Amino acid sequence: MTVLSGRVRPTAFLYLAAIFVASSATAAEIWPKAAASSAPNPALEARVHSIVSGMTLEEKIGQMTQADIRSITPDDVQRYYIGSILNGGGAWPSMNMHASVDDWLKLSDAFYRASMSTDMKVKVPVIWGTDAVHGHNNVYGATLFPHNIGLGAAHDPLLVQRIGRATAAEVRATGISWAFAPTLAVVQNPRWGRTYESYSSNPALVRSYGEAMVKGLQGKLGSPTSVLATAKHYLGDGGTFHGKDQGETRTTEANLERTHAAGYYGALKSGVQTVMVSYSSFTDTSTGKSWGKMHGNRHLITDVLKRRLGFNGLVVSDWNAVGQVPDCTNWHCPQAINAGIDLVMVPDDWKKFIAATIDDVRAGRIPMSRIDDAVSRIVRVKLKAGLFSASPATGPHPNASALHSPAVRELARQAVRESLVLLKNNSNVLPLRRTGKILVVGRGADSLPMQAGGWSLTWQGDQTTTADYPYADTLLSALRKSLGPNRVDYSPDGSGVDVHNYSAVVMVAAEKPYAEGAGDISFPASMRHTSRYPQDLEALEKVSGKGVPVVTLLYSGRPVAANDLINRSDAFIAAWLPGTEGMGLADMLIAGADGRARFNFTGRLSFDWPAADCLPKSGAIQFHRGYGLSLASRTTLSHLPETAPVMACPAESR
Repeated sequence: MTVLSGRVRPTAFLYLAAIFVASSATAAEIWPKAAASSAPNPALEARVHSIVSGMTLEEKIGQMTQADIRSITPDDVQRYYIGSILNGGGAWPSMNMHASVDDWLKLSDAFYRASMSTDMKVKVPVIWGTDAVHGHNNVYGATLFPHNIGLGAAHDPLLVQRIGRATAAEVRATGISWAFAPTLAVVQNPRWGRTYESYSSNPALVRSYGEAMVKGLQGKLGSPTSVLATAKHYLGDGGTFHGKDQGETRTTEANLERTHAAGYYGALKSGVQTVMVSYSSFTDTSTGKSWGKMHGNRHLITDVLKRRLGFNGLVVSDWNAVGQVPDCTNWHCPQAINAGIDLVMVPDDWKKFIAATIDDVRAGRIPMSRIDDAVSRIVRVKLKAGLFSASPATGPHPNASALHSPAVRELARQAVRESLVLLKNNSNVLPLRRTGKILVVGRGADSLPMQAGGWSLTWQGDQTTTADYPYADTLLSALRKSLGPNRVDYSPDGSGVDVHNYSAVVMVAAEKPYAEGAGDISFPASMRHTSRYPQDLEALEKVSGKGVPVVTLLYSGRPVAANDLINRSDAFIAAWLPGTEGMGLADMLIAGADGRARFNFTGRLSFDWPAADCLPKSGAIQFHRGYGLSLASRTTLSHLPETAPVMACPAESR
């Protein structure tokens, strides 16, 4: 293809049409028609066309560029017509983890004013994106909600919508108007380190939550409490073989539609404005065709998402993800743009990207029509978001109290209560009466990093301390607030204490915080919690079996085999990653002054829970999806099998 005077030769149109005809027959057979919720607005489209038609090529490519705040300045935004910036996990104003809300607002306004000071005929505002995946989790002092896996156990779409509204207010309070959430992966293999970002292995639940969260985040687009939502990661990220991060999803296209697209139908119904593409690859097992990396998959991005499903928002790449497409680099990938990527996340090499992409257009490797479509989508979304009207940092927006107001903390506290799944409650140990003293055991009991998990202030969540969360309660501090500081003692490893001095023991077993990549449990490693954290079992053995009831909570980003921990506990709770509001945990553990429970356990598993070292479907399922006890349950859980760790798992097919 060649380009002359900004116009594509007819042969280019014939080439693109041929691709569409060849692939759309399959799309029509498998994919539903027009899942998006809104019809085009003629006045809006006329304004988009007017703005884009007046841009130079350099201005258009600048609009398609997204850089990280660590590698770009407001002056750069003005000079290069940059369309978007982001703060990656662990990026803050002046690289200060404790940056104030005012610091975020000042930086946001500086970038916005720079974008509105270019020499463009019509100034196009920059848009800032952030990974607000369980509250405004990159910002010091923000309330962090339970991660998605916990919200999935709550089975409460209305709660999720309310959390979306609260998160939007948190984000807008810092002058940011775009959240990279929700993750809509339908995880089939909990070895994946991002399992906690998934609501469930049940497509129907993910669909209802996708609809609810987008509705909550976006609210009324353009209002002071609205942010753009992002449906991610398109498509099949939860189905990779062995749960390998950025791996290969091996399934049929029909199952891709039936299982992995479910959340996108809900998000599109609520009018989601942005979609982020997955790092993963897709191989169609029904045809044997390897489609390669999703970032280069024109069929699924353009033919299916944009044309068949009717999505007219913008498609954004993931962090340097275009570099994984064959024959591409992090800053040069015409294949990805031709596949349908509109906004390219090039956090560091954005200058190289601009120069290379301009050259690609001039050489005919990318049609000008594709550039115009991409920029039109970007401008359309910015207009809908109200960015042309005022700076998100100086226009109407919530104040700093939105991050940790009593109302938002109470909402998070409620979410914690609803997310907990009671797996065992022999002899009706719970709730614990308010008499006597309680011994708290386990390194996770006084650790906000373990309680909050990954994507909390930093990317992996592992470069923080409890002191970095000033408006938060660990389980230990929550129990002391509930019962009084003199009624609760703490031993991280259970050493040097006489259990008989206590009326009950509360144990916390916990995974270390992690995010993508580092969080994978690579096949054939054991899915048993104790295989990775033997110190938790050692601590539990020091306090169990001594005639004093033991209640164990497990902080984890996925269902893991824990029969040995369960057997040594009178009550056992899957607490997931509850976030900053430890008072929600205390609410469920401690009875009221009248000796009765203040709240019931309503959480139910949204994933199957394994019994042994392998995946549930390859080994044994200890608790099926949907399982969970209430306080009214009179079930006595018998001793569970504790087979020795076996590394020779049956070949896992997923």
